[in-house]
Amino acid sequence: MSAEEEVFTTAEVVALTGFTEAAISNWVRRGYLTPAGKSGRSNTYALDQVFRAEKTRKRKHRKRGAGC
Repeated sequence: MSAEEEVFTTAEVVALTGFTEAAISNWVRRGYLTPAGKSGRSNTYALDQVFRAEKTRKRKHRKRGAGC
């Protein structure tokens, strides 16, 4: 992540992307997404990392489900 890249709180990410707070929280817990930092008590995230986590999650889910 570059020093100039803008970061957003969880609530802002939800408003900008349409993902739920539960989804963001799950991605962090499962290791798909790492917070970029903190703003007060809220984690902050770079949007490119959020979208990358969503793609990674889909890819891993698809691989696991393909063998069924």
